[in-house]
Amino acid sequence: MLTRADFPEGFLFGAATSSYQIEGHAKGGAGPTHWDNFAATPGNVVRAEDGALACDHYSRWEEDLDLVAGLNADVYRFSTSWARVMPEGRGAVNEDGLDFYDRLVDGLLARGIKPALTLYHWELPSALADLGGWRNRDIAQWFADYTNVIAERLGDRIWSAAPINEPWCVGWLSHFVGAHAPGLRDIRATARAMHHILLAHGTATQAMRAAGMSNLGAVCNLEWASPAEDTDDCRAAAARYDAIYNRFFLGGMFKGEYPELVLEGLGPHLPDRWQDDFATITTPVDWCGLNYYTRTLVSPSDGPWPHYQQTTGDLPKNSIGWETYPQGLHDFLMRTHTEFTGDLPIYVTENGMAANDVMNADGRVEDSDRVAFVSDHLNAVHAAIAGGAPVRGYYLWSLLDNYEWAFGYEKRFGAVHIDFESLKRVPKTSYHALAEAFRK
Repeated sequence: MLTRADFPEGFLFGAATSSYQIEGHAKGGAGPTHWDNFAATPGNVVRAEDGALACDHYSRWEEDLDLVAGLNADVYRFSTSWARVMPEGRGAVNEDGLDFYDRLVDGLLARGIKPALTLYHWELPSALADLGGWRNRDIAQWFADYTNVIAERLGDRIWSAAPINEPWCVGWLSHFVGAHAPGLRDIRATARAMHHILLAHGTATQAMRAAGMSNLGAVCNLEWASPAEDTDDCRAAAARYDAIYNRFFLGGMFKGEYPELVLEGLGPHLPDRWQDDFATITTPVDWCGLNYYTRTLVSPSDGPWPHYQQTTGDLPKNSIGWETYPQGLHDFLMRTHTEFTGDLPIYVTENGMAANDVMNADGRVEDSDRVAFVSDHLNAVHAAIAGGAPVRGYYLWSLLDNYEWAFGYEKRFGAVHIDFESLKRVPKTSYHALAEAFRK
């Protein structure tokens, strides 16, 4: 595995988590979220599991920050929970929630770790979901108001901040595919949600900038789309998938435009005068974050728009069934640099794999497949830097095994094993390998 010495001076290594997935949302006065509602609906989540306890990071945060420090990480990417800070999404602030994030940020700084904040990692307050959630244009202002609360309390100590994690998941996966909360399958809801997510990205960025915060970015998840066969029809289907998944959000943020391949389906359902919002959506940022895990193979479908279907190939797969394709990370870093962001710094803000990690009789968790996965992707990052991409950091997903959304607690991404009954933390083989690679 490449080590810190193989990367340019100042390159940052980190680990990432998110609030609902680890904190224990039932504690500390947090309000209900649409994920609580989604999980309570039969068939949505494995065993109807939710984030009520998760990893109990709310109570065990000091132990977890010690694990970040032990990893020799420079950066810890975490999220604040909108529903923890403002249980109704608007109005009254939960001071216990803000106090928790105060302790967390101060704890990171005391350990010499840079706090990298994400304002929203999918836990929409249920009260806002009742008002239409991301389908309602007013959410851009609600989100800006929440952003102001966070900025006022934490802004002076945050190293970096981004508004919304993985807009594709918040918009398309949640409103068109229906696999994430709120579990809709509605093209009109999808078009409006995807647009309002970008509008909220802009209003939140402006709010943080006005509050004096700096080092502000955008985080998009990308999935490489390859034609399932070498035919014109498969290439056209893959291009449409790529436009929806990868180019829509980057294009909106950095070019002030949506791909025609997306507008052919979503255009009739976008809100009136949507083009006027690009002045806000393109509010300048200081860096771009890419979350990358896998590729998909795409072929045409006879069904309605978007006229494609997905398959997987013969590459190695993780425990979810996602293919391991490091070349996609390299190619996305190069493409983002050349087509969208220019000289802006790029960070790999999430990368990791789900594995069937089992504790041995001697109490060790061997995950050599994860070590190999990270090593291969660090090689891809290294090659992109050599090719001229201004990549400034790499963050592992995830520090801890956690609540993996619709997969419940069944899929493990962590470098640290969590026993979800005792909540005992046990660093895996990958943790020790990465701690050595990240050694300062």
